[in-house]
Formats: sequence, structure tokens, C-alpha cells
Amino acid sequence: MFQAFFILFLTIPLVEIYLLLKIGSIIGAFPTILTVVGTAVLGAWLLRIQGFSTWRRLQNTLERGEVPAIEIVESLILLVGGALLLTPGFFTDAIGFLCLMPPMRQRFALYLIKNRFKGAIDLSARTDQPPGQKTIEGEYRRED
Repeated sequence: MFQAFFILFLTIPLVEIYLLLKIGSIIGAFPTILTVVGTAVLGAWLLRIQGFSTWRRLQNTLERGEVPAIEIVESLILLVGGALLLTPGFFTDAIGFLCLMPPMRQRFALYLIKNRFKGAIDLSARTDQPPGQKTIEGEYRRED
């Protein structure tokens, strides 16, 4: 795992520099800078919209008494996508925009839940108490 992160931290900046130089040589330095800044602004705006949408879905899921597993994982994907969009470069912007696209984000979230968490999250579970389990209710009072 550490080796994979190490390789990513080495290769991604090299890919970014290569793409910035190639695109800069084609369209010029100033348009390249404007494009990078523009994608960061557009990404921040889209992140805000998608974040509020995911937040509303999370609240609706909780109101129905269901576990908001997909919404929580999607929130993490949005966080990573937002960080990638704010990082200057075209490669990270492309990955960041993929994270902001709802169909891609939902597919990736379902993939992570099914394959990486391996049953740790039950998508059909409800927050209601299942039969056979006992809830201990009580009250407490803080005495200083």
C-alpha cells in the first residue's frame, strides 16, 4: 500500500508537469493559466452544489430510518474530488470532475462499499432495532 502511494506521489506531479507544458505549448502560457484557474473555480462551484445535494439525500435517508452508507462514501469521494480540483493541473482536474459527476460517484461508492468494506456496511439495514436485540434505556445526570 505504501509503495502504491509513493509511486502515485511521484508520477502524478510528473504527469501534471508534462500536460501543463504540452498544453501550454499548444494554446500558450496565459490561456493555460486561465484554464487551470477556471477549472478550480468551476470545480469549487460544482462541489458546493453536489455537496448540498448529497447532504439533502443523507438527511432524507436518515429520516426514512435507513443507514446512509452510500451518501457517506459519496461525501468522502466529493472531498477527494474537491481537493483534486483545487490542485493545479489537468490530470487531477479530470479525476476531480469524475468524482463530481453523480453517476460516476455513485458507481464508485457502490464499488467501494461492496468490494472494499466486504459486508461491513449493510445497505439494507435500518436504524430501527432488529428483533432479538435488547436496548438498554436509561437517563444520566452529571454531578460536578
